[in-house]
Amino acid sequence: MARRTFPLNTVETFLVTARHLNLTHAAKELCLTQGAVSRKIAALENWFGFPLFERHARGLRLSSQSSALLPDLRSAFEHFLTVADQARAQQTVVRLKAPTCAMRWLIPRLIEVEHQQPELQIALTTTIDHSVNFKTESYDAAIVFGAQLSAGDLLFEEALTPVVSPLRGGTDVENLTFLHPTRDNTDWSLWLEKQGMPPPAMHKNQHFDTMDLAITAAIQGLGVAIADETLVAEDLRTGRLLRPYPSSVKTGASYRLVLRESPDKATALTAFRACLLNRG
Repeated sequence: MARRTFPLNTVETFLVTARHLNLTHAAKELCLTQGAVSRKIAALENWFGFPLFERHARGLRLSSQSSALLPDLRSAFEHFLTVADQARAQQTVVRLKAPTCAMRWLIPRLIEVEHQQPELQIALTTTIDHSVNFKTESYDAAIVFGAQLSAGDLLFEEALTPVVSPLRGGTDVENLTFLHPTRDNTDWSLWLEKQGMPPPAMHKNQHFDTMDLAITAAIQGLGVAIADETLVAEDLRTGRLLRPYPSSVKTGASYRLVLRESPDKATALTAFRACLLNRG
């Protein structure tokens, strides 16, 4: 019979039942019904082709075949658990929640974390939610965004500036489509309010759900976006985007790193924090 057909999920059931020699006690330890234990034992017996237990009025007794098999099977199972525990100890998973708008800043730093701390596995969840509640959410760390935040470590403060693709760089701004990172005009309105110049008329507008989408649209030449200067720093450096105006406006909002209090992962979270803050 092919090795791949061996019912691995029945081995623990057999070992626990062999230790108790009682289906009720085995079922309780395994958090299964007695019927489920019986079915797993039957599946393993069917694979081996011989009975594992002899049923008696006062309980179970190992068959002669299973008595001979038990020491090797128990040793192999314990070795499997040891290997699994060692693998888990060598790689710690850090569950990270981050808003999609931060991805341009975050991804290069996660690559650096991977290089500096190969034993860490970062399980990233992206969301349009800008907050985290460690009491109800199972994350180990989160990047949060908002105004008047004080928890955790400051990553960077939001500062808005217009950006446009070099493909549209020679076009007057007022003739471009204005790309908004939210469903309203808040960010553009804030930047225009701070300029000592007549605001351009926004005749054509496109609204997006995230700043990252607005930036991507600007790179592709759809129009002029209002974006955080930190998030577009690499795009400006490589020439994918240009700044038609040199000024930027701080909004009072910031991106911050917050960590769960987790004694089991304290070392991993400290290493992750040091890498993300470039303090490693």
